[in-house]
Amino acid sequence: HITFEEINKKWLDNDMSEGVDLSLRTFHKWRIAAEEMFGLIIECERKGGYHYYIANAHEIKSGNLRSWLLNTISVSNLLIENQYLKDRIILEDIPSGHEYLAPIFEAMKKNQIIHISYHSYWKEESFAFDVEPYAVKLFKQRWYLMARSPYYDKIMIYAVDRICGMETKADKFKMPKNFVPSEFFDNYYGIIANTESEVQKIVLKLSAGQAYYLRSLPLHRTQEETERKTEYSLFELHLCPEFDFQQEILSMGEDVEVLEPLWLRKEIAGKVKRMWNKYKE
Repeated sequence: HITFEEINKKWLDNDMSEGVDLSLRTFHKWRIAAEEMFGLIIECERKGGYHYYIANAHEIKSGNLRSWLLNTISVSNLLIENQYLKDRIILEDIPSGHEYLAPIFEAMKKNQIIHISYHSYWKEESFAFDVEPYAVKLFKQRWYLMARSPYYDKIMIYAVDRICGMETKADKFKMPKNFVPSEFFDNYYGIIANTESEVQKIVLKLSAGQAYYLRSLPLHRTQEETERKTEYSLFELHLCPEFDFQQEILSMGEDVEVLEPLWLRKEIAGKVKRMWNKYKE
C-alpha cells in the first residue's frame, strides 16, 4: 500500500521525471493504461488515508503471458534508467529472428498461412514451404514457431532464427477448437514434443548444492522432491525424456545421477562414457 505522495517521490527519483512532479491526472491515466495492458486491478484504500495497491498481485506470480510481459518491461525500464551503468551490466547475446515475430503474430491473429524459407541446422541449403502458425514458444533464449505443416499433416517446431524469409499469404487456416498450445508441451521438457514416447517416472539424485537450483527453478511442472538428506536430494518427475531433457541432465555434470528408469540411466551413462573416451588419452 502506497500513497500518491510516495508514488510521486519515487517518480522524482527516476531520471524519466526530469525533476517534474507527477500530476494526479497523469497518474490515473497511466494507472488505467497499466490495468488494461497487464490485467492488473489497482485499488485505492481510503481508510487511514489514500493508499494504492494491486488487488490481484498474485497473478503477477502465476507465470502467464501478462506476468512475463510485466517482468520483461520492468527489467527493460531498469536498464533504460541505468544506462550510465552500461559497462557494468553484462547481457546474454540472443540469436536474431525477432524481425519475423511481428508478421508471425499478425498471421496468428488472422489465422493466415505463411510461406517461409527455412534453413535447418541439418541441411546444407534452405527450403521454402507453407505452414499454419499455431503458437510461439521461448526456450533458452530462442524463439520457436509451432506450426502445422500441410505437407506432413502434423505440427512441427521451427527455430525462428533459422527463418531466412517469410511471406504472409491470403489463404487462411482453421485453428482446431480444442487445441491448447501449452498442453502440447505438458509431458516434455524443451521444444521437442509430440513424439511416440510415453510419459515415464524419472528419479534424479542431486548433490545438496545442485538441489537448491532445482528447488528455485523446477525442470518440469511434475517435479517433486521426495527425499532430502544432508548430502543429496531425490527428485521425481513424470515426463517423456527426450533429447532436450537428456542434455539438461548432462549439463549438471557430476552433481546429478539418474536412478530411474534403467534405460535412461544406461543412455546417460553411455553418453558420459563416450565423452570420457575423447578425453582419457
